Amino acid sequence: MRREGSPWRGVSAVFLKELSDHLTGARMLVLQWLVVLTAIAAVYGSIQQIREATAEDPFLFLRLFTQAREPVPLPFTALLSFLVPLVAIGLGFDLVNSEHSRRTLSRILSQPIYRDALLFGKFLAGLATIAVSLLALWLLVIGLGLLMLGLAPSGEEIARAFVMLAVTIVYAGVWLALAMLFSIIFRSPATAALTTLGLWLFLTILWPIFAPMLADAVNAGSITSAEELLGALGVRQAFSRLSPSTLFGEIISVVLDPSVRSTQQPMLAALGLALVDRGAIPGAPLPFLQSLAIVWAQIVGLVASTILLFVAGYVVFQRQEVRA
Repeated sequence: MRREGSPWRGVSAVFLKELSDHLTGARMLVLQWLVVLTAIAAVYGSIQQIREATAEDPFLFLRLFTQAREPVPLPFTALLSFLVPLVAIGLGFDLVNSEHSRRTLSRILSQPIYRDALLFGKFLAGLATIAVSLLALWLLVIGLGLLMLGLAPSGEEIARAFVMLAVTIVYAGVWLALAMLFSIIFRSPATAALTTLGLWLFLTILWPIFAPMLADAVNAGSITSAEELLGALGVRQAFSRLSPSTLFGEIISVVLDPSVRSTQQPMLAALGLALVDRGAIPGAPLPFLQSLAIVWAQIVGLVASTILLFVAGYVVFQRQEVRA
């Protein structure tokens, strides 16, 4: 039977209902406080580190996001890389299968709401909830920096920090789409949550260990020139970039540190080597647009991953039977 009307009719109703549930739910409240308290501790440590620095730094405000000090040994961005997927998975693992368990899906779809609108509205509501939380956290970090450092960030620093915020929201969208996909595949919320968490742990912790070994197996020959070394590092990066966490880390490291001129620079530094551009002044900061151009492919990769995972969930959801 041919459908009548727009398949997106009802998106706003689903979006507002789900957004209200997320923002007022106890689960989201607990996750928000977990992220906020941990982030404040990290930023407080970085502020103390910055206060002790005596060197002139034109991008001192950006060090709020990248510096680390005890008792929290990880910088703010590293904590985001770890905590944002947990928040996204916590919101998305039961978005669809909870409707099955409560036997409310058939009643929802009996209304003038198509599956397209239901799935899209749920995803947008989850992403909007995370975006609101991250925006509040971003403003809190900026405010703490202004209050405790007494420094006003430059326009370029604000632009770089804003790109970091946008990329973090996209990064959350990847894990939210993945959690929603497993919420559609598995009728049990516990199974969906464990599967998503297991895949997150594998891609975040284990894959960075296995990827170099697989890359070295592909490049089994000896390296005799700088071009071959860069090619081998490129193969390593290609394997590592199958993890969204790697893409996020590369983007953040380039955007928040104007001295980084390539995503391969940290890998070369670990080997005791340095990347030198012809005509470039050593240590000179890279302009904002050039930094953005370096990681543009990684940003597109995160966006494409979110879209592909959402489309996969959409296809599976369209083929599922709805039980009354």
